[in-house]
Amino acid sequence: MSLTSGEWAPNVSRVVNDLADRPAVRRRRSGARQFWDSTIGKKSVMAVSGALLLAFVFAHMVGNLKTFLGADDLNHYAHWLRTIGEPVLHYSWFLWIQRVGLLIALVLHVTAAVQLVKRDRAARPVRYVHRRPVRATFAVRTMRWGGATLAVFVVWHILDFTVGKVNQDFVPGDPYHNLVADFQVWWVNVIYLVALAMLGLHIHHGFASAARTLGVASVRRERAIKLVGSSMAVAVAGGYALVPVAIMTGLVR
Repeated sequence: MSLTSGEWAPNVSRVVNDLADRPAVRRRRSGARQFWDSTIGKKSVMAVSGALLLAFVFAHMVGNLKTFLGADDLNHYAHWLRTIGEPVLHYSWFLWIQRVGLLIALVLHVTAAVQLVKRDRAARPVRYVHRRPVRATFAVRTMRWGGATLAVFVVWHILDFTVGKVNQDFVPGDPYHNLVADFQVWWVNVIYLVALAMLGLHIHHGFASAARTLGVASVRRERAIKLVGSSMAVAVAGGYALVPVAIMTGLVR
């Protein structure tokens, strides 16, 4: 059975246009976009951005411990941070470059995490019926809402110690005074200690996950990777917690 030209012409035109459009769509996607759209790409972005954030968090924790050396040491350290890069960089430029870089890393980390969760749910819209899911650790179960808690805490921390809007006794340029004044309020300590617990759990689980994503972990190294991650989580969360606990108990005044 043959078709007249009036019948097959629209069909041929539609097929040709469809075949022509598909390669064009593929060509318009750059290598970076293809990498980002892939699951391994998003996991890699999460791993690298998480490593950058962890490096900052660790360095910041070490700086905070100068609180135990007294007001002069901590305030001098805070002033030194603003002079890094001089005379090439102007006063405080390094801090602003650092803040922008950390903000980009945080946005990429959170965006990749949210998109991976959505992709995981879309791939498994119906829950398993005949098989019980593997029981996850507390750190894994709290990874998602713990991350959201940390994101909210970052905003609070900036308003507290950088901007000073939620610190009623904030003095610009005197971080030691601001720390002592803030952590003498019991409910502020509760906020920070809860956030630090979430941070420790996040590092504990995220460190091993990032190592696997980046190909660092293996069967032989699994135990060592977990030990390093757990040690880093305890060191960071515990190091930060020392300051509010010391102030709350009167060890630091």
